Amino acid sequence: MATIKVILKKEKMDINGEAPLYLRIIKDRKTSFISLGYKIKEKDWNPATSSVKKSHQNSARINNYISTKILEAQNNSLEKETESKYVPVKSIKQAILGKNSADFFEFAEAFKENAKPKVSLGTYNRYTMVINKIKTFVDKKSLLLNEITPLFLDKFETECRDKLKNKPNTINTQFKVIRRFINQAVSDELIPSDKNPFLKRKYPYEKTNIEFLTESELATMENLQYPVNSIKFHVRNIFVFACYAGGLRVADLLLLNWSKFDGERLLLNTKKTTATVSIKLPTKALEIIHLYKPEKPNMADLVFPFLKDVDISTPEALLKALSIATVNINHTLNQIAKNAEFTKHLHMHMSRHTFATRALKKGMRIEYVSKLLGHASIKTTQIYATIVNEDLDNAMELLN
Repeated sequence: MATIKVILKKEKMDINGEAPLYLRIIKDRKTSFISLGYKIKEKDWNPATSSVKKSHQNSARINNYISTKILEAQNNSLEKETESKYVPVKSIKQAILGKNSADFFEFAEAFKENAKPKVSLGTYNRYTMVINKIKTFVDKKSLLLNEITPLFLDKFETECRDKLKNKPNTINTQFKVIRRFINQAVSDELIPSDKNPFLKRKYPYEKTNIEFLTESELATMENLQYPVNSIKFHVRNIFVFACYAGGLRVADLLLLNWSKFDGERLLLNTKKTTATVSIKLPTKALEIIHLYKPEKPNMADLVFPFLKDVDISTPEALLKALSIATVNINHTLNQIAKNAEFTKHLHMHMSRHTFATRALKKGMRIEYVSKLLGHASIKTTQIYATIVNEDLDNAMELLN
């Protein structure tokens, strides 16, 4: 008779101190394991009762899941052993996996909750969005992992493209989330590696056209006259500041406070990559930041006024505030573009493109540009070098 028990595999503990829960099957002194898709800390596990302690926030849900899986395994084991008392442990494992493939939604939810302390709120919300979108697509409460086939992915892609009108890069981002779930399921031995549906499907990004302001366009924008403290005044200033201050992302600009400015440079950890960047501000950026600097600034006060009197006390509130402020800034930038008679669609990320192309054209080494932009790899920065080279080629065409 096979012995079935849930254990915490401490030897697989990750850098966050969490170890995976496995269903252990012992038959004729041979052992096999099946991952349950959950990770917890050792302090939250009771090995005597094979259950999660109440100290864990999801103890009740995980314990219910454990009980269900043990019962399923026992039933499958008994059914297999009824056929023959000499059945090997591997056959019992295959019977359990074959008849009771793990539920995709249960696994994905467990993955999401385990990841919550380690990922940004935006990433966590993206996981939730993708799970809910698949639930709507299949229109049922349960979806087995082995039902996620290449054909299923094709149908879901068609749904996203044709019915939901998602752009190719939006679809790619969503499929990256699904691939992450599936790869973890393969790692946990819930899916055989050769059954990974992404082995036969790829969803490449569609190359987007990167726009930036030329020197004359940037000068035009700088010279626009707006009433001091008007919304257009502040939006124009934060955009131009970014064009000179290393192409900082909008979230880093909105959260920039006086403690990160020493009078001539910025020193901060970027929100998206947590990379530390030190930026010596050129004259134009210094002129703009001094427009906002009070005589005795409070170090915790924000430089730019877009989040003034807005609740950012929790990660959820902060994410919402940043999203709303970014939408409002981009809307105002469209109005400013009309004032400047630009044909380009102006948005905050264009300031990042403008900084990168200007810096490379003026001779800054690409590795320095990459460092200032906070890129993890210089390969990401190469796209700007390509744009600069194309511009130079076009300029040479004038000689013809």
